[in-house]
Amino acid sequence: MVLMAAFILLMFLYSLIARRLERTVLTAPILFTAVGAFMASFPETLHELALDQKDVLLVAELGLVMTLFTDASRVSLRMLKSYTSLPVRLLSTGMLLTIALGALCAKGVLSTLSWWEACIVAAILAPTDAGLGQVIVNSPLVPQRIRQALNVEAGLNDGLSVPFLMFFIALAVAREESAGSAMLAHFLIRQLGYGALIGLGIGLTGGWLLALARRKEWMTEPVAQLGVVALPLACVLASDATGASMFIAAFVAGLATQVGFSEVGRHSVEFTEEWGQLFNFFVFFLFGLIVTRFWAQFSFVIIAYSVLSLTVIRMIPVAIALAGTGLSRPTVLFMGWFGPRGLASIVLALVYLEGETGLPGEPTIKVAVVATVLLSIMAHGLSALHGINRYAAAIAPLGDSAPEHQVVGPNRESGQEA
Repeated sequence: MVLMAAFILLMFLYSLIARRLERTVLTAPILFTAVGAFMASFPETLHELALDQKDVLLVAELGLVMTLFTDASRVSLRMLKSYTSLPVRLLSTGMLLTIALGALCAKGVLSTLSWWEACIVAAILAPTDAGLGQVIVNSPLVPQRIRQALNVEAGLNDGLSVPFLMFFIALAVAREESAGSAMLAHFLIRQLGYGALIGLGIGLTGGWLLALARRKEWMTEPVAQLGVVALPLACVLASDATGASMFIAAFVAGLATQVGFSEVGRHSVEFTEEWGQLFNFFVFFLFGLIVTRFWAQFSFVIIAYSVLSLTVIRMIPVAIALAGTGLSRPTVLFMGWFGPRGLASIVLALVYLEGETGLPGEPTIKVAVVATVLLSIMAHGLSALHGINRYAAAIAPLGDSAPEHQVVGPNRESGQEA
């Protein structure tokens, strides 16, 4: 109870001063991570964490399921048809190159890893965190088109990273166990195939029923939110029964529900805005507890890879993905730097560890992920306000006709009104 009491007290105190903190470099992730690290000095909290590892993982998994469903449900399907939009460029070319370059650098710097283990590290660290970048997304000094592109990218790349991660894990395990193509086929059918089918079935059916209830006026507005939330939870139950991936199912369900019930995004966002923050802060609090176990293992090569992950591995793919858009160099640098690693990487790492694959490179993978996320929490949090001001000054001479200031209307970057 010491652990929960400390978190509840911190949450209450944060709620009292949240507005004041917005004007400082002390972001919520920094605060909750720091207090979690401080709590690690009390043996009682570490003992509680050791006893409740399965419960902690369950909370993390359910949180990621809800996040994936919500992110998918609020993105217009029309947006995905246009490669000219900034989010699609970042989510296609940008993300693929990030994983490829991340794996290449991991193999070169963390030389003890196999190629597939290097790919696992790259997939875990590929998604960006909208929570860590909240200061950027909410700042009126940053052009709306840039803010929206970074927000949509962060909202979708965690879901897109999941199949890559699971595929790389299967390949790594197959290599170690000499299981070959049989294991890969089993993985593709059960984890990815069944997951996609479950998500499609629950999303289409649930969306149709929600729309029917809305037309018949059987459903009250407050309860509609509960109906939407039940869909990703149904994905969890169905996936557990069939051995499918609950994350693939939840992401596909979020997209599929829109077909029958176009308002799903609004209801799911309302839920996550009210309760999602609690989950996010709890994960950062736990991360602070966990990170103290790895400080002694932060070697030069680990720190070097962490720095590469937040700079070269992010910035070069972003620059290539945005080539031809006409965006200024300051904008490309700004979007490249503010790709923080946080919540999604923490949860994906927990999901990987829960699988108990026993890969030889697992200790290195854990330390690399922890070091990179910790560095990102500090570096991106502390540089956010200064970076926004520097960027605003750099693009001030640009006219209203500059690509940065292009108005984002319906069916453009996100399919929603600006």
